[in-house]
Amino acid sequence: MVTVMTPVTVKVRTLEHFRGELPKYESRWASGCDVRAQLMGESIFLKPMERALVPTGLTVEIPPGYEIQVRPRSGLAFRQGLTILNAPGTIDADYRGEIKILVINLGQEVIAIKDQDRLAQLVLMPVCQLQWNLVSQLNETERGVGGFGSTGV
Repeated sequence: MVTVMTPVTVKVRTLEHFRGELPKYESRWASGCDVRAQLMGESIFLKPMERALVPTGLTVEIPPGYEIQVRPRSGLAFRQGLTILNAPGTIDADYRGEIKILVINLGQEVIAIKDQDRLAQLVLMPVCQLQWNLVSQLNETERGVGGFGSTGV
């Protein structure tokens, strides 16, 4: 069986400080495309537990019914402890400002983020908005109100 993925067009505009490549997929079936830090030659040094907002030099026009999620790159998270603080971050379809990546150093060493480092993954996801239906009672289930470990280890 051959899987064919149909791309969804997202308009992108680069800002004056953007250099290098647009975000791209690093493997054939990757779900996230890597986005690079745009630091104009400077570096950011993050001590353990410090966070920073890293510019990407990109603004986007996401089609209604979609969002872009900002996710950590697994290698950076595993090797250095660098992750996305609000993972997954959400870029809404009506946002037109610069995409900035909110990173945090959960590691034990200072991390250097350099200009053009591949910092995070951007994943396009469909979105369904909910409509609340206020009721006086919900249907019973076997689980009921059990949460936070109620189904076992």
